[in-house]
Amino acid sequence: MIGKIRLFFTSLLVALWKLYGLIIVYIPIIILSPVLLIIIAFDNIKLFWKLERFWAKWILFMMGFRPVKLPSSSSYDPSRQYIVVANHTSMIDIPFMLAVLKIPITFVGKKELAQYPIFGYFYKKTNVLVDRSSLKSRKEVYNQVERFIKKGISIAIFPEGGVPDPSIVLAPFKNGAFRMAIEHRLPILPLVFFDNKKRLPYDFFKGSPGKLHYKILPPIETAHLTKDDLTELKDYVYTLLYNELKHYEMIKKNIILQEDVHI
Repeated sequence: MIGKIRLFFTSLLVALWKLYGLIIVYIPIIILSPVLLIIIAFDNIKLFWKLERFWAKWILFMMGFRPVKLPSSSSYDPSRQYIVVANHTSMIDIPFMLAVLKIPITFVGKKELAQYPIFGYFYKKTNVLVDRSSLKSRKEVYNQVERFIKKGISIAIFPEGGVPDPSIVLAPFKNGAFRMAIEHRLPILPLVFFDNKKRLPYDFFKGSPGKLHYKILPPIETAHLTKDDLTELKDYVYTLLYNELKHYEMIKKNIILQEDVHI
């Protein structure tokens, strides 16, 4: 009985914390709306990204998240453009990527995000939205992506195509990100999120503040590749991310086991 009461109050506190987080998300957007509208009118995507990055860091700080880059992370050239790929596990993934990467990025994301009031308007004006059920929409993505690439913006894609079931370590990758990388001769920059799923899952009654570990893997050049290499490239990147996630799981389990032994 005591356990159920404790679970109820814990879930209630988490739900209130997430509602607080929603307020935190909207405060800068509402305050900066006039400035953002002017920036969009002049199509200054890089300036918009700088404000987005401020917004992302504000969210992480106010919600009690602390990004921690693993020591084995690779360096990348912030003066270059990339196709950034990462595992998709949480509502914090987009702000987190904006906060930790020092390159202007725009996202290829699902059209449903445009339905959110205020946020949705700015999101659809500065990112590439896709209706995954529409072949025409998926084809149009490439035209929109080209516009951002010409402006010097990197493209961020979650190649799983959505958020998989929490029990899945890493869902199979779609072709889109890798086709874009080959067609535009842009290197792929793999990014791995280790704790986002635990810290801010889509379950409204689960989550907690804390450290968010991440790792940047070495950029993968694609200038020498052709469309015939697409599947091999996709499988290679998938294996890299999958192995990192499994290795991190093993490390956490070993730490827990060692703590249990000491107890």
